[in-house]
Amino acid sequence: MNVKQGYFYTKDHEWVKIDAMTGKIGITDYAQHKLGDLTYVELPKIGKIVKQGEVLNGLESVKAASDVYAPLSGRVIKINTQLENEPGLINKSPYDDGWIAEIEIADENEIKNLMTADEYIKFLGESK
Repeated sequence: MNVKQGYFYTKDHEWVKIDAMTGKIGITDYAQHKLGDLTYVELPKIGKIVKQGEVLNGLESVKAASDVYAPLSGRVIKINTQLENEPGLINKSPYDDGWIAEIEIADENEIKNLMTADEYIKFLGESK
């Protein structure tokens, strides 16, 4: 298997950091900024099977409630339990401390449906 490594993005403003056949998932800086201060993170259950584009979990902020969609299909193998007491970690550090879940990737071919960092930046510029 020749899986791509690094960050990939969805049009719904999720990111996935791929390392071998696992992917760490979160929301982008753009998304956390639009949501405002996060007040609650509904974490997915370990073992949950998700399909690409399906709801992974929910978030609540001072402005709105929002769903987080799975950038790739797979099985949840780890969750960031720190978010239960500190949902604001997503606001402070969306790409590091504010990750939401890690999945075991089911289909590496789905990566082609995601954007690279450069493509995501271009997408943000076009969607304003």
